[in-house]
Amino acid sequence: MTPLDSLLRRRLRLTGPMTVAAFMQEALLHPEHGYYRRQPALGAAGDFVTAPEVSQMFGELLGLWCLDYWERMGAPDPVLLVELGPGRGTLIADALRATRLRPAFHRALRLHLVEASPVLRQRQREALAPFAGQIAPAAWHETLAALPDDGTHGAPLLLLANEFFDALPVHQFERGPEGWRERVVVEPQIDAPLAFTLAPAGPQLGLLGRDRREAPVGSLAEISPAGLSVADEIGRRLAQQGGAALLVDYGYGAGGGWSLQAVQGHRRLENPLTDPGLVDLSVHVDFMALARAATQGGARAHGPLAQGAFLEALGIRLRAQRLTRDADAVQRAAVERALARLLDPQEMGTLFQALALTAPDGPAPAGFTAPGG
Repeated sequence: MTPLDSLLRRRLRLTGPMTVAAFMQEALLHPEHGYYRRQPALGAAGDFVTAPEVSQMFGELLGLWCLDYWERMGAPDPVLLVELGPGRGTLIADALRATRLRPAFHRALRLHLVEASPVLRQRQREALAPFAGQIAPAAWHETLAALPDDGTHGAPLLLLANEFFDALPVHQFERGPEGWRERVVVEPQIDAPLAFTLAPAGPQLGLLGRDRREAPVGSLAEISPAGLSVADEIGRRLAQQGGAALLVDYGYGAGGGWSLQAVQGHRRLENPLTDPGLVDLSVHVDFMALARAATQGGARAHGPLAQGAFLEALGIRLRAQRLTRDADAVQRAAVERALARLLDPQEMGTLFQALALTAPDGPAPAGFTAPGG
């Protein structure tokens, strides 16, 4: 039994069942025992691997995407470059390295990183160290809403969020004969394994789209108020400041069922309630819900588009050719494996989706053929 497991049981005995969202919040972000408060395990030796860890090509292309949009906006100075959940800083470092040949872009950047983990903040500082003197010093924030209202606050925004929304808490619901019920976490008996059961639906059910509320008996739904709030905030900032955002995550185009999963050591656990605080929890992202929230905030949505198709449109194969031009056989094989993992429908190519958001009157972003397409 983990220390957090003991704390959660004490809470359940005092206050009764907790929502899945409350469980995720504690398991991931408890101030002392949460998964992201300790040394997070990213990369091949850890619990999970993100696209930037698969290959430098991913972060490089996202950096060039930002540079391209900055030029489409007329090269504004300053411009805010924001990353939500930067992990070890691999993506932002690759993005900055790929754009270093445009010093005017680097001079214009005001880098803001939204990160809750003190451990990861330090890793990000280390990743950014090579760019000291090339860009203004970075600033860190607990939330997107905490971006300061200073002289650069009204500057255009370039925002990246890779595998950020999948870790935000969700409420889970099931449609029964008498209406919707909410999935909650309970301790069936003292010291028995934590388990799921159903309880009367909470007020968050009101966030479910009207069309989905009339779904047939047996239908399942997930709602992330935190995710919708962030998407709305992005939409409002883009409408007010201009710019673009790129969200990449694993998920689906429209609402699906329950998707909460726990991963430890690259292995999916059968019960996501096992060892809270020691395992990574995530869900599949409802991209259309995020797009609706962002457009309600004032932005324009482009996509979602499968990650493989998006990276192909950005020219990842050409980038791979350049990387392997003077490479030896071992290096070429590594690039080819990474390319396959990022693009293959059986790997990350289809499961992961990309959604772009822009100011309502802003130029179309690279990789997306038309708004909403």
